[in-house]
Amino acid sequence: MKVSICTITFRHHLISLGEIAAWAQSNDFQGIELWGAHARNLAQHPDRNAEWLDGYGLSVPMISDYLPIDADAETLRRKTVELCRLARRWRTRKIRTFAGNRGSLATSAEDRQRTVERLKEICEITASYGIHLLAETHPKTLADTAASTMQLIEEVDHSYFAINFDTLHVWEGGDDPVAVHRTMKPHIRHYHLKNIVDRTDLFVFEPANVYAAAGSRQGMTPLFEGCVDYGRFLSEISGDPQVDASLEWFGNDCLDILRRDRRQVRQVIEGREPARRTVNF
Repeated sequence: MKVSICTITFRHHLISLGEIAAWAQSNDFQGIELWGAHARNLAQHPDRNAEWLDGYGLSVPMISDYLPIDADAETLRRKTVELCRLARRWRTRKIRTFAGNRGSLATSAEDRQRTVERLKEICEITASYGIHLLAETHPKTLADTAASTMQLIEEVDHSYFAINFDTLHVWEGGDDPVAVHRTMKPHIRHYHLKNIVDRTDLFVFEPANVYAAAGSRQGMTPLFEGCVDYGRFLSEISGDPQVDASLEWFGNDCLDILRRDRRQVRQVIEGREPARRTVNF
């Protein structure tokens, strides 16, 4: 199992990619998942690329972005090609997006089909670059529940379409992540790992809040101190050396939290399970 940090963690920090890479290397991470905004800004620095990151013993497992599904076809094509070229620069074969911006129950059959067709169009472009398009399990998208996500996989029906399995959001959708994982596993190419103190705190992950510098961080908690039982979930995935997972932390004290979470993830993998505060499946 390979574990990465996400540069989105540092969206409000004055810190360079070199500093992030040095810290990740010294704290037993294998990769750095690039936020799309950061990947685009780094394009102005030609010396920052996959070869440079090799020097730290790190790689970029995925670029996480938000392709404009509702835009006109030419805009969507241009944005997709740009993202694929950035992915090549960082030598990654995965880009992440969301399956629309409305939940499955709030989406008409016609609008769902339109989103499916757009995802197919994107996959045709990414496939030409040898890159997989990953839709993230996420509220207010067509991948907001296990049933809708599995339906989406069948509808897109493309060999370069896959899933970024956000474990917390699968739980948020009312499903057991372990049970869903066993069904969805052939279609999963990446995992996001984060936790929450209580279901009533889930609002903190809404984009308008989480991207705001002054947004609430209430309920964001270390990986093994929240509602989702990560001891149980990691036992499902940690035995596979090809698994790519990112610790997605949006809260305060990021270096201390990530350092501790990484250490505890390692303990789970090695069979020395850390203490958890709550279990709420």
